[in-house]
Amino acid sequence: MTSFANLLKDPPPTHAFELSEAGIAFARVNEPKESNFMPFDAGVLLVSPAHDNIHQPQAVRDVIGAIAPPNGHRKRRAALILPDYCARIAVLDFDNFPADPGEQLALLRFRMKKSVPFDVDSAIVSYAAQPRKKDKEKIEVLAAVMSAEIVGRYEAPFRGAGFHPGLVTTSSLAALNLMQPEQITMLVKLNGRILSVLVLDGSVIKLARCVEMDAGRPEEIETVLHPTVAYIEDELKAKPQRIWLCGFGSQSADCAERWQAEWNVAVEPLRARFGTPGQNNAGLLGYLESVGA
Repeated sequence: MTSFANLLKDPPPTHAFELSEAGIAFARVNEPKESNFMPFDAGVLLVSPAHDNIHQPQAVRDVIGAIAPPNGHRKRRAALILPDYCARIAVLDFDNFPADPGEQLALLRFRMKKSVPFDVDSAIVSYAAQPRKKDKEKIEVLAAVMSAEIVGRYEAPFRGAGFHPGLVTTSSLAALNLMQPEQITMLVKLNGRILSVLVLDGSVIKLARCVEMDAGRPEEIETVLHPTVAYIEDELKAKPQRIWLCGFGSQSADCAERWQAEWNVAVEPLRARFGTPGQNNAGLLGYLESVGA
């Protein structure tokens, strides 16, 4: 579900990296408590689903070299966790979903053709049919789509540093490993000007939104959350049981109090075993949660 390209299960990645406009969060997979962060200068990386994100490739190479110096001719395997906004994630429903993988992929490309700002026919598509509670329910497929060129540009400096990017995913999808399946829950994650919202029914993703904001003020965020809560009440015939917050920093307590009163729902900060999830490392900590002992 979370892999865009070249998902290799054996051997697993030795390193994990999360990229954002602010910098790179990183850790050795076998030392998950030792995660760290190296910043970028402004303008080194500008996230977009439509054009190259890395504006200063040498600066990115320099940071990667400082994090993990060259290791001779030995290839190291890496998990790359990319910003949410450079991908498109959607939940698509079907009365019937073909069994043939080629037909599945063609159908998904057709359905997403008008909703992505790049050539979907050459894009990298990862997808998974989600569990159904009843046999007669529609088949819901979680699909993640990203420009192949953008993925290649993210991978290039790591390949140049002697890494093989065996797993590529997005921050919010990786951060889901920090949530416990329950009834209707929401992940509300802020990273700079980008707001990501995922709605889950147990472990099944029902809705995924990623929105570019002007300033990320609570009032602006609520223009996204109000219709999302309305969707839950109308489509899922329920109310959210819990909202998990990530990346809100000093605003967390105020937002929690405000939204608890607004929707009568428990609001809590996202937590992890190996660190404190924030704007630039929640995906990294989620990935480490999934592989850590």
